[in-house]
Amino acid sequence: MTKNSLMIFAAGAALLALAAPSAKAEVEYPWCAKYGRFGTQAENCGFSTYRQCLATISGIGGYCARNPRYQARAKRPRG
Repeated sequence: MTKNSLMIFAAGAALLALAAPSAKAEVEYPWCAKYGRFGTQAENCGFSTYRQCLATISGIGGYCARNPRYQARAKRPRG
């Protein structure tokens, strides 16, 4: 490869990297499991129901709380 070809390739790769969208969670669930002790608390906010959350913490301890970042979606009208 010539020096110019390499520079064009590097510039194209840099532009593609800058144009890529950042990753983000698209789904927030209503329930969080919180567990841990001695100042190190873990949180898992991936539960659709309170029962799912309770099943996760059973045997390992912790508690379930509503996810403060969760916003219920408005139901779409049928038709």
